[in-house]
Amino acid sequence: MKNTYHLNTKLTGLIGHPIKHSYSPFIHNIAFDLKKLDFIYLSFDVTPSNLRTVLKGIVGLSIRGFNVTIPHKENIMQLLNEVSDEASIIGAVNTVVNDLGKLHGYNTDVDGIYETLQPYKEEISGNEISVVGAGGAARAVIYTLIRHFKPSKINLINRTEQRAESLKNYFYDKMKYDSFMTKELFPPQLVDVFKNSKLIVNATSVGMFPESDDSITSLHDSFTKEQIVFDLVYNPSQTQLLKLAAAQGAVTLDGLKMLVYQAAKSFELWTGESMPVEQIYKSLQLYVGN
Repeated sequence: MKNTYHLNTKLTGLIGHPIKHSYSPFIHNIAFDLKKLDFIYLSFDVTPSNLRTVLKGIVGLSIRGFNVTIPHKENIMQLLNEVSDEASIIGAVNTVVNDLGKLHGYNTDVDGIYETLQPYKEEISGNEISVVGAGGAARAVIYTLIRHFKPSKINLINRTEQRAESLKNYFYDKMKYDSFMTKELFPPQLVDVFKNSKLIVNATSVGMFPESDDSITSLHDSFTKEQIVFDLVYNPSQTQLLKLAAAQGAVTLDGLKMLVYQAAKSFELWTGESMPVEQIYKSLQLYVGN
């Protein structure tokens, strides 16, 4: 990786709190090096109380663009000059482009989710699916599924069923999709719900490092060999959920590929260039393996 920078080096980065375990700097700096672009990507730990001030600094320093992670994805929207239609519907931004002092917000999680699931589109379309979670990631998953995969039914599962109900009403208002069923995350009562789902998506942080032994369910009967199980958690890449599903013969999809695909769209928005996705994905697998 290059380690010399110049006065005209373009700065990009990540803002969030905390951001300690993010793989985004690795992904983007490798990509900039491979494409021989004079860019650098840095992480900035930004607390909610400093968000507005930091955005003014980003404009003042002519930082080209940045990614946004927890807890700023929703709150940042009101501070931007323009937000894409997708991000507006989802209610969350994860990528910002600084265009001559005007900040434009996007949601590239949609691209990451779509590209990860696209090889299984025929299997998913018209079938029942389950999404666990009710936060920003779940919103991006639900938007992508409704827009591109048209499932027959979406089970919205969350620790607090009231939040799942709110999400159900939100997407009915925004996208006129009404084939929702809401459930509380209580695994013993969800065995048949999971078993009848062609696709199960974990859009929560359950199972993420350092709580790697956790899982949204530990019941083997929830999975079948006919299923696809997608965990957005990428650290560790092989979560307890994916190990459990794989043991029952399900197709499993980890969060690393989605992370690279969403990063590729951010990269394109900032540079106008395509990220070498497969090369980056293989490099990331090796990096995580170490």
